[in-house]
Amino acid sequence: MTDYGHELSFGLSLDPTADALEETRRLARRADDGGLDYLAVQDHPYQPGHLETWTLISHLSAVTHRISFLTDVADLQLRPPTMLAKATASLSVLTEGRIQLGVGGGAFADAIASMGGLPRRGAQMVAFTEESLHLMHQALAGGVVRMQTPHHAVTGYRAGPVASAPVRLWLGAQKPKMLNVTGRAADGWISPLNIYVPPEEVPARQQIIDEAATAAGRDPRSIRRIYNVLGTIGAHGAGPGLVGDVQVWADTLSDWALRLGFDTFVFWPTGDAENQLDVFASHVVPVVRARVAAARGRR
Repeated sequence: MTDYGHELSFGLSLDPTADALEETRRLARRADDGGLDYLAVQDHPYQPGHLETWTLISHLSAVTHRISFLTDVADLQLRPPTMLAKATASLSVLTEGRIQLGVGGGAFADAIASMGGLPRRGAQMVAFTEESLHLMHQALAGGVVRMQTPHHAVTGYRAGPVASAPVRLWLGAQKPKMLNVTGRAADGWISPLNIYVPPEEVPARQQIIDEAATAAGRDPRSIRRIYNVLGTIGAHGAGPGLVGDVQVWADTLSDWALRLGFDTFVFWPTGDAENQLDVFASHVVPVVRARVAAARGRR
């Protein structure tokens, strides 16, 4: 049993494809009205059909009122960490705290190189990512930021503005070295989709994060955990990921919260996204919240 005790959060992944913009706007508004906590946007700027992630989030923040946004995840090799922290803090100020920052080292080196980025790989990418997290934490806190390493040359940037609401730094990670970085330096872990990191593989990854956090003098319970969940809600649904009726989804997400340690679930719907969103927000989320609260109360 691994329940870190955090309040549950629920989000929806939005399609950044330019041709889907009208549907994306509708989904963002419906998720906002439906009480979800996050709208998550992936970051693959080398895809010619994708809108740029920060520009899309800025646009959607202007047509929503309450819901927060999460980059899932921003590519650090195409976004200098001090500039990314500046953009994040600025948008947090403009949206009154509705921004959280998910980042990753960059999974597609050749695509990064095609845009003029430096395609770091292996240990170099891991070291660059960990240093970037430290830089962004400094920059988001304000004051003078300095770092001189083979990967970064920041000579005294005066950071600001400082957002009034804390901005968490979540790291998208899958392999042991990056999971160790999560435990040492990130505020939260973003797991890849459930079709890439299936539930049975999660405990071993959580253990790596927890052991790295403990070795670094951190409380593993302070680290938040996101699961990106692809699937279909419906008694006769079919397709990849989690497939089943409302009961199956409520049972499964409750189990993943209480047994696997996830506190945030980002839904990647297949099929009719608007209908799937409505069922998720109205029928799955309230049941999962109630079940997890009841189980915690019994303990």
